[in-house]
Amino acid sequence: MTALRTTAVRAFDLLPRPLDPVRSIKVKLGILLVASGAAGMSYFWYAIEWLPPATSLISIFVALTTSQVLAHGMTSPLREMTAAARSMARGDYTRRVRATSRDEVGELARAFNQMAADLAVADQRRRELIANVSHELRTPITALQGVLENIVDGVAEPEPGTLRVALAQTERLGHLVADLLDLSRLDAGVVPLRRLDLDVADFLDQVVEQAAVTASGAGREVHFQVRHPVAALRIEADPGRLHQVFANLLDNAARHSPPGGTVRLRAERHGDRVWFEVSDEGEGIPVEARSRVFERFTRGDRAIGGGTGLGLAIAHWVVELHGGRIAVCDRPTVGCLIRVELPLRRPAPAPVTSSS
Repeated sequence: MTALRTTAVRAFDLLPRPLDPVRSIKVKLGILLVASGAAGMSYFWYAIEWLPPATSLISIFVALTTSQVLAHGMTSPLREMTAAARSMARGDYTRRVRATSRDEVGELARAFNQMAADLAVADQRRRELIANVSHELRTPITALQGVLENIVDGVAEPEPGTLRVALAQTERLGHLVADLLDLSRLDAGVVPLRRLDLDVADFLDQVVEQAAVTASGAGREVHFQVRHPVAALRIEADPGRLHQVFANLLDNAARHSPPGGTVRLRAERHGDRVWFEVSDEGEGIPVEARSRVFERFTRGDRAIGGGTGLGLAIAHWVVELHGGRIAVCDRPTVGCLIRVELPLRRPAPAPVTSSS
């Protein structure tokens, strides 16, 4: 049945379109009405061999006038969409189309308004992205330029301490560029997941071990605790991307924990999903800011230690690619608690049903 319907649609697409040269829908409707009436009167004349001329002309005139009046409301949304599209081409996404009819033109107008709203949001995000990237790049570049100028002018000697400052700024630039490349790949949908069968306990030990080395190298005096699941647990996920998620979460937790504080990572099974929780003993995240922490370049009041504001955005994308959820949860004590929920196995594809 589906194949027959497709064949019929293709056959209709091949039919001639004699009214395509006409530039107005209202004129097309008038021509359609006159042609239909003329065809009907021709058959009437052929059947009875007589046609009242005056009545026929008056009928055609009344039909044309009525069609033009009624067609005005039908075509006005199309004219508004044309004007709005030209404004959008100039960068103005504020214009909307009046969509009051319930026919196909009304549906098109509502879809056009939704598209304009989505484009306005995308344009705003693009502007914010350019502004934020410019700001984030300017800070380490300025610091690096200052260090190198002092060395060239003889104000500072190329000692290990001075070179470490330059190296730190260079590493910050490298991290920012790498995060931006990851986000661009995620946005473009060109990041295929290489899912493997992972042992959750081994995975937790690996990410905590690397997080401890990173924190020690950055001079952060924090402790890491791991709580393994009660029973042996395996999950189907991309180890590289999942490691990236928890590396960002543990690094944020270590950065915002007080000296001597403890960062905890735990995992436990809930039905067909695994809950991973990362907690710290810092100042926490205000409730009103929790919905924005996973947006790009959002660092808020917890922004210390030179983060780029992209780590949580990347973590959010990767978790969603795995079919999971990530959120900031309430804690009975101080600190921040972020929970990642992942399915044990990838969702099965929906069965393909064929209709005959």
